[in-house]
Amino acid sequence: MSVDELYTKLTRVWIPDPEDVWKAAEITRDYKEGEPTLHLKLEDESPLEYPLGPNPLPFLRNPDILVGENDLTALSYLHEPAVLHNLRVRFLESNHIYTYCGIVLVAINPYEQMQIYGEEVINAYSGQNMGDMDPHIFAVAEEAYKQMARDERNQSIIVSGESGAGKTVSAKYAMRFFATVGGSANNTNVEEKVLASSPIMEAIGNAKTTRNDNSSRFGKYIQIGFSRRYHIIGANMRTYLLEKSRVVFQAEDERNYHIFYQLCASARLPEFKDLALTTAEDFTYTSLGENIFIQGVNDAEDFERTREAFSLLGVKESNQGSIFKIIAAILHLGNVEICSERDGDSCHISMDDPHLEHFCRLLGVELQQMAHWLCHRKLITASETYVKNMSSKQAANARDALAKHIYAHMFDWIVEHINMALRTSYKQHSFIGVLDIYGFETFEINSFEQFCINYANEKLQQQFNSHVFKLEQEEYMKEQIPWTLIDFYDNQPCIDLIEARLGILDLLDEECKVPKGTDQNWTQKLYGQHTSSVHFQKPRMSNTSFIIVHFADKVEYHCDGFLEKNRDTVYEEPINILKASKFQMVADLFQEKQDGSSSSSSSKSARVNIRAAKPALKALNKEHRKTVGHQFRNSLQLLMETLNATTPHYVRCIKPNDEKEAFSFDSRRAVQQLRACGVLETIRISAAGYPSRWTYPEFFNRYRVLARKSDLTAADKKLMCKNLLETLIKDPDMFQFGKTKIFFRAGQVAYLEKLRADKFRSACIKIQKTVRGWLQRVRYRKILKSAITLQRYGRGYLARRFAERLRLTRAAVVCQKQYRMVRDRRAYLRVRQAVVTIQAYTRGMYTRRIFQEFLMHRRAMIIQKTVRGWLERKKFQRARNAAITIQCAYRRMHAKRQLKQLKIEARSAEHLKKLNTGMENKIVQLQRKMDEQSKEYKAQNEQLLTAKTTLNTEVSKLQKELEQVRSRQGDSNQLTSLQEELEKLRAELQEAHAQRKSLEEEHSNEKLGLKQRVEELERENSVLKSDKEELNRRILQHSKSTEDQESNASQREGSLQTELDEERQRYQNLLKEFSRLEQRYDNLQEEVSLAKFHPGHRRNPSNQSSLESDSNYPSISTSEVGDTEDAIQLVEEMGVEKAAMDISLFMKLQKRVRELEQERKRQQINLERMEELAKHKEARSPTSEQETADLAYDSLKRQELESENKKLKNDLNQLRKMIADRASQNSSSNELQDGYNLLLSQLKAANEELEARKEEVLILRTQILSTAQQQEKKNHIVSQQNMEYTESNNIPELNNSKQPLDREEAVKAYHGLVESKTKAPDWGYLNEDGELGLAYQGLKQVARLLEAQLQSQSRQHKDELEALHTQIELLKDDIEKKQQMLNHTMSLSPEAQVEYSIQQEITRLTNDNLDLKELVEKLEKNEKKLKKQLRIYMKKVQELEVSQAAPAQPTRAKAELIRQVTVQRKEKDFEGMLEYYKEDEALLVKTLVTDIKLNPVSATVPCLPAYILFMCVRHADYINDDQKVEGLLTSTINAIKKVLKKNNDDFEMTSFWLANTSRLLHCLKQYSGDETFMTQNTAKQNEHCLKNFDLAEYRQVLSDLSIQIYQQLIKVAEAIMQPMIVSAMLESESIPSLAGVKPMGYRNRSSSMDNDGPSTYTLEALIRQLGQFHSVMGEHGLDPEIISQVIRQLFHCINAITLNNLLLRKDICSWNTGMQLRYNISQMEEWLRGNNLYQSKAAATLEPIIQAAQLLQVKKKTSQDAEAICSLCTVLTMQQIVKILNLYTPLNEFEERVTVSFIRIIQNRLQERNDPQQLLMDTKYTFPVLFPYTPSALNLETLHIPASFSLDFLVRV
Repeated sequence: MSVDELYTKLTRVWIPDPEDVWKAAEITRDYKEGEPTLHLKLEDESPLEYPLGPNPLPFLRNPDILVGENDLTALSYLHEPAVLHNLRVRFLESNHIYTYCGIVLVAINPYEQMQIYGEEVINAYSGQNMGDMDPHIFAVAEEAYKQMARDERNQSIIVSGESGAGKTVSAKYAMRFFATVGGSANNTNVEEKVLASSPIMEAIGNAKTTRNDNSSRFGKYIQIGFSRRYHIIGANMRTYLLEKSRVVFQAEDERNYHIFYQLCASARLPEFKDLALTTAEDFTYTSLGENIFIQGVNDAEDFERTREAFSLLGVKESNQGSIFKIIAAILHLGNVEICSERDGDSCHISMDDPHLEHFCRLLGVELQQMAHWLCHRKLITASETYVKNMSSKQAANARDALAKHIYAHMFDWIVEHINMALRTSYKQHSFIGVLDIYGFETFEINSFEQFCINYANEKLQQQFNSHVFKLEQEEYMKEQIPWTLIDFYDNQPCIDLIEARLGILDLLDEECKVPKGTDQNWTQKLYGQHTSSVHFQKPRMSNTSFIIVHFADKVEYHCDGFLEKNRDTVYEEPINILKASKFQMVADLFQEKQDGSSSSSSSKSARVNIRAAKPALKALNKEHRKTVGHQFRNSLQLLMETLNATTPHYVRCIKPNDEKEAFSFDSRRAVQQLRACGVLETIRISAAGYPSRWTYPEFFNRYRVLARKSDLTAADKKLMCKNLLETLIKDPDMFQFGKTKIFFRAGQVAYLEKLRADKFRSACIKIQKTVRGWLQRVRYRKILKSAITLQRYGRGYLARRFAERLRLTRAAVVCQKQYRMVRDRRAYLRVRQAVVTIQAYTRGMYTRRIFQEFLMHRRAMIIQKTVRGWLERKKFQRARNAAITIQCAYRRMHAKRQLKQLKIEARSAEHLKKLNTGMENKIVQLQRKMDEQSKEYKAQNEQLLTAKTTLNTEVSKLQKELEQVRSRQGDSNQLTSLQEELEKLRAELQEAHAQRKSLEEEHSNEKLGLKQRVEELERENSVLKSDKEELNRRILQHSKSTEDQESNASQREGSLQTELDEERQRYQNLLKEFSRLEQRYDNLQEEVSLAKFHPGHRRNPSNQSSLESDSNYPSISTSEVGDTEDAIQLVEEMGVEKAAMDISLFMKLQKRVRELEQERKRQQINLERMEELAKHKEARSPTSEQETADLAYDSLKRQELESENKKLKNDLNQLRKMIADRASQNSSSNELQDGYNLLLSQLKAANEELEARKEEVLILRTQILSTAQQQEKKNHIVSQQNMEYTESNNIPELNNSKQPLDREEAVKAYHGLVESKTKAPDWGYLNEDGELGLAYQGLKQVARLLEAQLQSQSRQHKDELEALHTQIELLKDDIEKKQQMLNHTMSLSPEAQVEYSIQQEITRLTNDNLDLKELVEKLEKNEKKLKKQLRIYMKKVQELEVSQAAPAQPTRAKAELIRQVTVQRKEKDFEGMLEYYKEDEALLVKTLVTDIKLNPVSATVPCLPAYILFMCVRHADYINDDQKVEGLLTSTINAIKKVLKKNNDDFEMTSFWLANTSRLLHCLKQYSGDETFMTQNTAKQNEHCLKNFDLAEYRQVLSDLSIQIYQQLIKVAEAIMQPMIVSAMLESESIPSLAGVKPMGYRNRSSSMDNDGPSTYTLEALIRQLGQFHSVMGEHGLDPEIISQVIRQLFHCINAITLNNLLLRKDICSWNTGMQLRYNISQMEEWLRGNNLYQSKAAATLEPIIQAAQLLQVKKKTSQDAEAICSLCTVLTMQQIVKILNLYTPLNEFEERVTVSFIRIIQNRLQERNDPQQLLMDTKYTFPVLFPYTPSALNLETLHIPASFSLDFLVRV
């Protein structure tokens, strides 16, 4: 495309910016080639004219659909601003810290802990191809692990970056991935040791810098060794260039190595008291940085972890103590004070220096020698040796050099011992190396360390460039496309500048050999040698520095200190003193080592010792003569050889900002690191070739909209793509066709996207045009129809309005006529009314005037009269007042005189006494008088009331008499007398009224007082009301609290249920762990057996199973067996053979005899008690009639029972003899069966008849005895009538016997019968035969009997009535109590009512529970007694059978014959048991378990092996053989475990044995004899219960085994389904034309693709697999509940894996994926419904993925949308919701991305949730399994064993 086509209006570009590096802009006018300026508009809408003269055309921006891609090379325009913008968008908006750049993983340090490194994330990335998931360090580690396993080639992961970028953390996570995925095969736990080395290396090799709080100050390369099965077997570590200068010097705000501060923080521990340490501020080597703390870091806790890591790696406590002593000694050495002498050329150290003393004590060296040689040095020449003093500065340098030397050797020793701990004796098959090395560094002042670091990065960059170029070449060759040599940056010249002959390192080593070489001389040599080099420059303003042009940037190095650091000078004398240390470890640190050993640890630095060149010493100090640069070059060369021999994988760590702020992105710092780490070089190499790569199907699905319809008819998509591209892109060099992919030049994909967007835009315009035209036509038709309708209605309206007008006109004329008539009439009437009114008012006015004049005259007369009277009264009053005034004056004068006289008298004391005495008496008298008057007043009041009443009555009477008198007499005298009397009465009545008024006044006063009291009470009432309201409020609060408590109780119940499930799950997890350990033990045992294999010695299967049986299985204890002499005697009388003919009949008869014997014993005991009581009563007093009757009744009943017992025994013996004779005579089985049935029916009928006759006899004899006793009692009363005063003594007895018992009546009847027999001769003379007398006597007796019966019935009726009355009374009492309770309850508040009712219900339930418990205890006791008796009789029968069978089977052949005969005979009555011999047990287990084939078994009864095994167990229980039961069950369990171990990946076999194990468990429960398991059994099944053994412990073992098999079944099913889930649920096109519309985010490397097997699965395949699982489990007879739990677990696995992949894949988080997911889930739910599994809670496990699919499809713009999302996604956590929103990717330009502000709104709304921090779901979570008890309806006696089982040795019993 031409420039004019690219730089058009609205095209977005990138322009340089000094602050943001690159700034986005938009072209506002089309650009024509040759124009000097480009018209732009910035993002803030400000215009800009961009000059093109000095600047090239700006870079083009990628389409929005490509922004945020997982792989930077997938961008259409590959350049620096596109890379930077993509990283910024992913880091800031989506919080993605990982991005691919081809084969490089770019990792940006978030400076925040992220939840993306858990074990569930490792499991999600394990087994996935690189690019299938979002970029992650685990994806790189998985790719390395997969290539190592597939290609059998060693791998390397190179992690680089500058300090603080996160290199160490990335390497640590990579090793964690290998430790989790490739765990050790044995119990060596190498992976834990590998991880444990990290805390140690961080402690001794990491420090705080200005850029990083945990910066690695050394490089390390860890080789993790793997076996042939790719399990970790060992590891090895190599270190590079430890920064020793940090031991003695730290810059401001930096720290020394962590171990120093950790040891100082733990100095107070008792084991470290000898180190004499204090805080880190007190030591020079730890306080130079002036900041000894790191925020958020606890040095003491880190030190504990370091010690734990030492212990885990096997470092002894003594060695740990020595290491800590050396570290403490280094700290004390830094505090040694060197005192300068006066001359300045010498110095000394005080012998009293405590730090020097501690240093020597901790290292075990002599104090004086060390103090001397720290201040002196030895010089050796050819002729002599002499000691030279050192200045204080030189001594300080020598001291620091010694400290660095000691620390470096200690570091090497620790690394060596870590390698020893990680080393293994197994042969290493392959390894993966993890290189954690420093990145490119440039500071303001760069020294020797930065030079070495950048030199190493030059070497690594060269290897990286060649590897990237090699991969590009391989890709082109694989796709068979023509390629040309790509020009990439080769930094070999820069490397030659450093390491070639006469290079920088060579000149540096040469200068170090010069005795007086200086840094300045070396610099001048560099200037002279390399000035002509392109990569070497001399600074303009300095002669002590030089510039090297590295691949990343120009770096200026200051030469000060280069020679000293390269020499690493340490004097020999202090080293020799340390070699002579009394501590072995200190001495071993400084021993000379061979060259070979020195090369093994590349971190060892060479030391140059200044000493004479003696031949004897050259060999010993060869290591010390190697310079640091030379040694580093050798180790780097070894590293490069190792990396070149492996397949490298690159991780580039980026530091986003220098302030360590979380998710803050500094573009300038990021670009600087991107240039330094080679990412931009990768982009440049990719852009030079064909960076954009599409497979043919993806390209066709994406861009088929650009093709013509005629071009889409071809069937070959590859041909269609070629034709399409040739028409779209005219330049053939812009693309190439490979075998499977299409390769595009940079920018072509953006061009295609633009064409696609234009095509969609034109299509949208066409659709809009068509739709708008159609809408307008529809609108016109509506308007036309509306206009016609309006016209029709309008014309009709006008016509109706005209007609209405005519009607109104006619009506108006009529109205006018009427109105005018009414108006005129009203006017006439109004005038007439006015005239009349005027006349009336005029006449009234005249009349009123006359009346007013009359009134005036009258009033004048009254005024005159009144005035005249007033004048006369006034005159009289004046005269009277004058007289009164005179009288008052005279009386005043007289009173003054008397007052004067009284004053004189009052002055005397006697007068005062008299007055006082009189006053006291008067007061007392007045008081008494008042009391008397009050009493009188009360009496008078009472009298007054009575008088008033009497007077009122008399008045009424008198009035009546008066009326009568008036009517009768008319005399005036009587009238006057009556009138006088009436006057008197009236006077009395007035007095009474007066008294009444006084009483009313008193009453009113009292009423006022009462009103005041009432007011007070009302006030108190108001106070009480307020208190009541307060109490009500408290009650309401209490009710609320009770409701809260109830809700808390429900929550507690739910929590208890969850705790139960968790406890069950923990138990099942323990079982899983137990099975895993057991399998590991078996594996180890197999390995031991293989190691100790000797030919010719093998163990047969039977011995194997018996030897490997678990000894923990319980032994079966038998019940105690009793003996019964009667049963044995009867069997001996009948004969053993005859008695054993029908054991069931024998058991029934024996049971009946036992019951009768127990009844007889009970009656015997009662009889003995009654006899004893009778004896006691005879001794005291004569026997009463009632006791006599009781004795007679008991004796009678005892005789009857004894006779009945004898008869039954005789009948039983006769029946047995008859059965035996009949069996011996009839040989035919049919006749025997018929006779047996007939005999049973006769026996049953005889028993029923016997019971009926026995009851009739007892009733008759009871009635006879009662009649006799009554007669005797009457005779006795008649005989006693003649005795005096005896009647009173007998009455109480009669009263006491008001309710005689039936026994008394029976005794009376019996005596009466005896008397009748004795008296028969007296009345027999009535006729000859005495028949009449006998008849009379019989009738008499019958009458008596009927009378007694009626009396007894009447008494019974009375008793029933009384019982009913009492019951009624009780019910009344109960009703009253309930009524009281109800009234009490209604009087309470609602809250109290609830509480009271709950208490009552609890009390009732408690009582009922106690009653039920008592009943259960009684039933259990009876059950135990019956079971014990049953076992005794069964034991007797078994002993009889054994004794019968023993003499009849002397040999095996004869036994076999007899068994065959027995089987033939017992088929008639099969008991559901199988007999086998002990020696056939191994064969039985082998046939049914070990060698069983599933195909023949599937055609038989489900769980047939379980039924057969249980029938064998039943027979062993039947014969009471505990060893047989134990051996069979133990062998079966062990055999099942072996079969499952052998077929650990066979779903069908695992399902088969899960069904059989659970069925065997159910059979043991069903036939255990426990009533809880026998409720659904038939009577026949209850008869088949186990008799002798309780197998509860074996049931527990089988339950545990079932759980283990279930867990294995789930594991096998998940392993089969796991490869299908992602492809079926997320990738397959269940709905056509939805998938494949998004460009692929990552270019899959050919090395990461597996070509074996199918790569895609459809949803139909997944559902078909589920259906296969379901059908297999159903065919094997697995319980439906267990099948439901299996399906639920599998659906949970589907949900977890699908959701985890959705959360880790940006390319599938789209609207279309949501639609696809919802369709797939609906298909899964439909499958559940079709198989009746929807109620199994399996559908509920899909709720998270359902909500995730809905989240992908809902709107994501406004706050209402955010609220809807929060209410919708209740199962998803906040992290998952935010992650999906961050991953959401539009599929085209018409969709909008989710804004950051919307995501922040979601986060703010979801802050209240207490969601876990875990992002991914746990795919290994297992629901606790429940095995519900499901009894079998199958009858064991009807079970048929197929001949294919070859179980001929089993005999049916």
